[in-house]
Amino acid sequence: MSTQAEQNREGLRVVHVSSSDRSGGAARAAWRLHEALQGEGMESRMLVRQKKSDDSFVRGPSTKVRKAYARATPTLEKLPLKLYGGRSRRLFHAQWTPDDIVSRLSELEPDVVHLHWICHGFMQIETVPKIPYPIVWTLHDMWPMTGGCHVSGDCTRFEETCGRCPHLGSHREIDLSRLTWKRKARAWCDVPIQVVAPSRWMAKQARRSSLLGDCRIDVIPNGLDNTVFRPISQSVARNILSLPTDAQLLLFGALGPESNPQKGFHLLQDALGCISESGGKQSLQLGIFGMSRPRERVAQVAGFPTHYLGRLDDNTTLALAYSAADLMAVPSRQESFGQTASEALACGTPVIAFDTSGLRDVVDHKKNGYLADPFDPKDLARGIRWILGDASRYRRLSDSAREKAENRFSYDQLAQSHRTLYKEVCTRESTG
Repeated sequence: MSTQAEQNREGLRVVHVSSSDRSGGAARAAWRLHEALQGEGMESRMLVRQKKSDDSFVRGPSTKVRKAYARATPTLEKLPLKLYGGRSRRLFHAQWTPDDIVSRLSELEPDVVHLHWICHGFMQIETVPKIPYPIVWTLHDMWPMTGGCHVSGDCTRFEETCGRCPHLGSHREIDLSRLTWKRKARAWCDVPIQVVAPSRWMAKQARRSSLLGDCRIDVIPNGLDNTVFRPISQSVARNILSLPTDAQLLLFGALGPESNPQKGFHLLQDALGCISESGGKQSLQLGIFGMSRPRERVAQVAGFPTHYLGRLDDNTTLALAYSAADLMAVPSRQESFGQTASEALACGTPVIAFDTSGLRDVVDHKKNGYLADPFDPKDLARGIRWILGDASRYRRLSDSAREKAENRFSYDQLAQSHRTLYKEVCTRESTG
């Protein structure tokens, strides 16, 4: 009888297609799946536009021409947007630039192609039906189901045919969002795409959408390495990061939250203002990673001493930051999952968030954190005070946080769920 490892190696070869292997939350989620599958003995590779790692199983542009084109496509991708002077600053991609994805995939000979975040001009919409292998697609945001935006907000036009796009500032039915929606509808109508949603909320949005509503949709949460994201002595973590050891520390992290209202930084500021007005700011301080920082490493937000940690790209430093904190704030208006929340839980740090979107699958109200009423800064402030206000309750929340991460977000579960799904997809393809 073969060993478990040998049985695993008898499995399928999967190639993950992702704009990057390390840059951004979607890329990190794809990388972690790749790493988890390899840990289970599966043959997993990545095909990316922007390679950040030194992993030999990750293939980026290999020639000078391909590298130059990969650098140019994000700029080329923005050209159609210049017709919309009133557009918002949120991401919008028409994915019109040509690519050579199919020929590069044929060199890797996959059994399954797993699509992740493919924008910034990496994969043209019309390339998807040309892929001659079973396709699995993880929804890291809403772009696969919209006419170009990545976060729908209050707009529900993705349920129909888009057009009059609020992100473009458009009042015309036939605009770039409608044209992009039509391209997707024509290209993908006969493609048997297996959709993976990282949360129940994202699955619900996909089922409501006109583009993905007829696809098979499975919910598999994003995973993480619980041996890296683990509780570290708070005093040790704070000393390494040069953070104060005698204060309660509230942590917030996001890329570009100043220009992205979906991350809710302004709502956190309002909540901190509520705490300040009620006289609850005696020992509370704020730590921020990901956003640009002022000249001073320590400044103030809403009157609270604020420590800017810069951009944290490696998991070890992220784990130190979460462990140094008493509480992680994820005040987003919309998240497909909420990866910073799951990372914090794995480090034994409770999370304060709004009761919305994918965060409902990560944070359990008053068990490992607090889910505030959307989008009420006063209740967010109430949750911060509730979590930090009682030492014995805090210890229970911290223990439950780590337990949730071990039970729901482990690499073992991530790999096993996907291996089962890949086999099902290949079986359907061969018998269908």
